Amino acid sequence: MEKKCRIALFGECMIELRGEMFGTMQQTFGGDTLNTAVYLARLGADSGIQVSYATQLGTDAFSERMVSAWEKEGIDTCMVRRVEGKMPGLYTIQVDDTGERTFYYWRDMSAAKDFFVGQDNSSLLEQHIDELDVLYFSGISLAVLPDSGRETLFRLAERLRARGGKVFFDNNYRPRVWRGDSRTQEWYDRAFACADLTLITLEDNAALYGLDEESALAHAYSLPCEEVVIKRGADPTIIRLRGQEPLLVPTFRVDKVVDTTGAGDSFAGGYLAARLAGRPPEVAGRYGNKLASIVVQYPGAIIPMTAMPVFFFG
Repeated sequence: MEKKCRIALFGECMIELRGEMFGTMQQTFGGDTLNTAVYLARLGADSGIQVSYATQLGTDAFSERMVSAWEKEGIDTCMVRRVEGKMPGLYTIQVDDTGERTFYYWRDMSAAKDFFVGQDNSSLLEQHIDELDVLYFSGISLAVLPDSGRETLFRLAERLRARGGKVFFDNNYRPRVWRGDSRTQEWYDRAFACADLTLITLEDNAALYGLDEESALAHAYSLPCEEVVIKRGADPTIIRLRGQEPLLVPTFRVDKVVDTTGAGDSFAGGYLAARLAGRPPEVAGRYGNKLASIVVQYPGAIIPMTAMPVFFFG
């Protein structure tokens, strides 16, 4: 099918270890923007959506297997920079009986943080930015970068918007990754200001700005973005289009939550696949919520292809 839209998602993918501490652990990989890229690639291919992933990895065997797996998912990897001597970061997940997670990270030497550093001319994302229709990044994407990398990412976002492209931002806020950075709120304010569509996890927004739930919701409503999608766990998703009354989109009941890892990322993949295919926001919200309700019934962030729901975006 002729490509209708090319979107690049920028961020970090890490090695994941899941299982019994000091016992048997399963190796896989994950990262918020990468998880979204996988679901978007799975759902968007028939609609002509070309998904690219931009990050930095090493030349080690783990990095090689990551890139190979992404390509099998239909993700374009021409913006994946490979650097000798670098390695992906690593994290472990412990999941309790309710499906809630505890993460432990080893990312100080993660290759992704140097994506915009040490290249002779320009980064791979800079080299391809004029070929893109959409750029997607998250709060974690910003957190892992040095200040200079964040500035470069914002310049690219504005460059894309200046020629009519779109910028999508997911607020994923992880205090541990920001490490008490005094400018964290400022970086988020700038991301919101340059985004056309923002995905908000309400709990994260409240934590970032030190607000109660009602105030965090009011803050989300006030953002300058054209489209704001507010995720509230099991409560209905709220979609605010500028100048219109907010829409409430119900979530789906799940009797047994196995693992909430990747729930928000999969919602983003389902929502964006529908929106980029031209579906209205309320339909996209149902698709996102449906996919998330399936993902939480499986361990890990990325479910088997056989478990994917069938959506029709034509």
